[in-house]
Amino acid sequence: MTISERLTELGLELPAVVAPLAAYVPAVRTGNLVYTSGQLPMVDGELPKAGKVGAEVTAEEAKELARTCALNALAAVHALVGVDSVVRVVKVVGFVASAPGFNGQPGVVNGASQLLGDVFGDAGVHARSAVGVSELPLNAPVEVELIVEVA
Repeated sequence: MTISERLTELGLELPAVVAPLAAYVPAVRTGNLVYTSGQLPMVDGELPKAGKVGAEVTAEEAKELARTCALNALAAVHALVGVDSVVRVVKVVGFVASAPGFNGQPGVVNGASQLLGDVFGDAGVHARSAVGVSELPLNAPVEVELIVEVA
């Protein structure tokens, strides 16, 4: 089964690539690796929820937003090389805009990690960082970037 078929089986559709907010591109390939820029949880050009996790945004809401970020990152990969060329997910980096005292960043970024596991199976098992930050662009609660190996 191809990755495209697996996405369909899961009822998932890759969104349009989110337009960059500044001077960068959504994804770059070097050798057999694709690096995505940080992806916000944009849906149809809009940020569905804003604020800090642990204040205006619950950890569960942020986990769903991290899932959306991962889908947006896969869309960036797909636009560059085609999602079916992905051999494995190498690394996920998740940034969580955190209210003071919030330390559940790993649980939030699990939204992205679990999606990648669902889509890629064993090839979706990856190294990861989950980092708490004070601010993200557009007051987004979460941002995710990927490194994937491609054929």
